[in-house]
Amino acid sequence: MTSLTIPLDQPGKHFGHIRIPHSADDSAWGHVMIPLCVINGTRPGQTALVTGATHGDEYEGPIAIRHLIRSAEPDHILGRLILIPSLNHPAFMAATRTSPIDGVNLNRAFPGDPTGTLTQKLAAYFNDHLIPAADLIIDMHSGGKTLDFLPMAVSHILDDADQDRRCAHAARAFSAPYTARLREIDDTGMLDGAAERAGKTFVTTELGGAGTATATCAEIAINGLRQVLAKHVIYDWPAGVKPSRALDLSDPTGFHFATHRGLFHPQADLGDTVERHQILAHIYHPEDLETVPKPIYAQRAGLIAARHVPGLIKPGDCAFVIGTDGGPLDFP
Repeated sequence: MTSLTIPLDQPGKHFGHIRIPHSADDSAWGHVMIPLCVINGTRPGQTALVTGATHGDEYEGPIAIRHLIRSAEPDHILGRLILIPSLNHPAFMAATRTSPIDGVNLNRAFPGDPTGTLTQKLAAYFNDHLIPAADLIIDMHSGGKTLDFLPMAVSHILDDADQDRRCAHAARAFSAPYTARLREIDDTGMLDGAAERAGKTFVTTELGGAGTATATCAEIAINGLRQVLAKHVIYDWPAGVKPSRALDLSDPTGFHFATHRGLFHPQADLGDTVERHQILAHIYHPEDLETVPKPIYAQRAGLIAARHVPGLIKPGDCAFVIGTDGGPLDFP
């Protein structure tokens, strides 16, 4: 049975693991151990649950959480912090998006299955035990190996007006250079949806990507995490909202997918403003040197918020995401 090696309510700062039974060729009675830190503050307050590396090839979240673990002490905390730098730890160690153990994408596995594969067991424990314990949930993402994003905090457009407002303001408090609002293309099995359906204040991020972390995006992640925790009176840190450009990603025509396979030649970069029908990229046939390259055209005008990273692309890959200024909520 999946369990924690430390109690969540023990006073002080403690280190432990989520322990998941996993019998394998190299460990007959073995377990997979997911490291975590729990800090119970000296003053009462809310509980914040902070996760990184839900996809194992995304590094800005783990850096920010490790920095917070090193710097935060119980005297700094009002309430409780549950900090998990690499939630999908097997994928994190393998630098892969999905788990190398069972091939499952943790962020498509919720609400999980306590009798399923290892990733499904992890999702079930997180869904059934950790989400209910939290008031604020921050799941930090970036583009991984295949996408690169403008550094942004993100909230989803929700039907419940109060929860929608709480989540949008939490994203704004992160003070990333961009604050985006969107509806997921498909939220089936996502941690995001599990947290939101539980009524929690939820914020996520897309802080760069390309399979690495830059100094700039790491600093945005570190400062943003501290800011949103301070805004929710959980971390004793001066809360100050920095200027952020509101970005609307709610229009599905902003998502552009490749229909051909080949060499990806971008004609526009992150942050560029483009017009409708503008050529965003050419795709060259990988073997036929006589074939005319296939263009990707902008389906709408706006700002390029994300783009494909690898030099090769295949049908179905997300090539570009285009957003517009503003959105359903004005960010004060």
